[in-house]
Amino acid sequence: MIKLGVNVDHIATLREARGERYPDPVAWALEAERSGADSITVHLREDRRHIQERDVLALLEMTQTRVNLEMAATPAMIAWALAHPPADCCLVPEKREELTTEGGLDVVSHAERLREVVQTLIQAGIEVSLFIDPLERQIRAAKGCGARVVELHTGRFAEARDRHEREGHLEALRQGAGLAHELGLRVHAGHGLHYHNVMAVAAIAPIVELNIGHAIVSRAVFTGLGEAVGTMKALIRTHSWK
Repeated sequence: MIKLGVNVDHIATLREARGERYPDPVAWALEAERSGADSITVHLREDRRHIQERDVLALLEMTQTRVNLEMAATPAMIAWALAHPPADCCLVPEKREELTTEGGLDVVSHAERLREVVQTLIQAGIEVSLFIDPLERQIRAAKGCGARVVELHTGRFAEARDRHEREGHLEALRQGAGLAHELGLRVHAGHGLHYHNVMAVAAIAPIVELNIGHAIVSRAVFTGLGEAVGTMKALIRTHSWK
């Protein structure tokens, strides 16, 4: 079955809104694991607007699955990851003014720098993925950088305003996933996926992992985390291409 990575950033967002010690994203992550999450994703942003370093350190010590650390490819973040290596690291673009990650990494324009970063992290035993738009040039550039995993940005599909636009973005994801697989890359996907659109993406071969956060956190407010994770996993299982 396609694996489900649960992003817990938005629990930290709620905590930081009041500067409190609760709700605790680490406790949330452990409960997500008990409910069936296959990995835990956190984005340690430069401005530390939600997840803090102490959260990542606790997750590295306490989780039973894998920690997928999203981060920008800055010298400070690379040094931090090398000092506290997660199982997985996903390199993402980052802008201070954005509410959330707005698009894929431009690997083509930064290939030389990213190649160096990818190799440094891999040599430290960290599995590296690049968060990219499903474009041929970006996928081939990711392969050229030595990454073994790409995470395809599903935001444009998720935000499409009509069926025609949505199908166009879905076809781009199909083509991108197919090309990445042909090049020997493992394919993940995420951003903006929720309970009404995840089925179409789960059906795309050869995607093997989906990372989802906001939708699960939002549903859990009403149903509890166990139901929210369980229902998402059931949707993925039912509609998975595998």
